[in-house]
Amino acid sequence: MPETEGNAPIANEPEPWEYVLHIPHDLRAVTVCRRTVRLILTMHGLIRLTDIAELLATELISNAVRHTKGPVALRLRMRAGVLRVGAWDADPEPPQPPPSAEALTQLAHLEEGRGIALVSSCADLWGWQPLSRSGIKGKYVWGDLAAA
Repeated sequence: MPETEGNAPIANEPEPWEYVLHIPHDLRAVTVCRRTVRLILTMHGLIRLTDIAELLATELISNAVRHTKGPVALRLRMRAGVLRVGAWDADPEPPQPPPSAEALTQLAHLEEGRGIALVSSCADLWGWQPLSRSGIKGKYVWGDLAAA
């Protein structure tokens, strides 16, 4: 029976969920993260988000592993119809802002330097915040995807 508030039924919103994967500081972990994202989203019936969520996770985790020296973690969270894909790393410095469209065109042939630009163009919203874990100062960079 649906819950009610007064006489009006409350919509049955799916329960929020969250997964955190602590990964070794190793570029091979990027593949593990990408496959983990696909599995989690498939199990939650969010197959239509897997390609873009995999891209976000790949860029965020590879940036964390390439540009920091400490531990890294992938976090997937679904709440109120929004999937947040995020990466924590042990570098408290903010990510470099995404390049301009003109600069991005010049970077198109390069393997590196496009990560945050891809995140900002693929996510509905993205950002970062300082975040300490287990006494280690770091940052959390994330991208949101609307599930609806």
